[in-house]
Amino acid sequence: MKANQFSRSLRVALSSAVLMCATPVAFADIRNYEFKLVEPTVKTGPDKIIAVKLVDKTTGKAVPDAVIFATRLDMAPDAMEEMVTKVTPLAGSEPGTYRFKASFSMAGRWQLSLGAKVQGETGTVESKLVIQADK
Repeated sequence: MKANQFSRSLRVALSSAVLMCATPVAFADIRNYEFKLVEPTVKTGPDKIIAVKLVDKTTGKAVPDAVIFATRLDMAPDAMEEMVTKVTPLAGSEPGTYRFKASFSMAGRWQLSLGAKVQGETGTVESKLVIQADK
């Protein structure tokens, strides 16, 4: 009888330990991350480089190894959402910095929309950054 009760208690304890270890732990709230433009202005023309940093707002540190899966560059801030240009990802120059190549066909305000996944976090970092293109 005592062996059966011990066995049951041991199974409950082990099951609890396994469940506690299997619970995913999020490091921070996804809202603690944001993209920032390295340089808010570019010259108009083809093949211009845009650099952004993904920053943890609680620590101020750059966040490397994010997976950027959505990019869009358009002139929505100047009420021309239909004016879209292709965005090509490039290798980053330093950890936490993400670079893109795009053509800015006309002067004005361009909106860079980004969607990214941060390693170990649930949810998506979404950002809309305004870049000023000058002649």
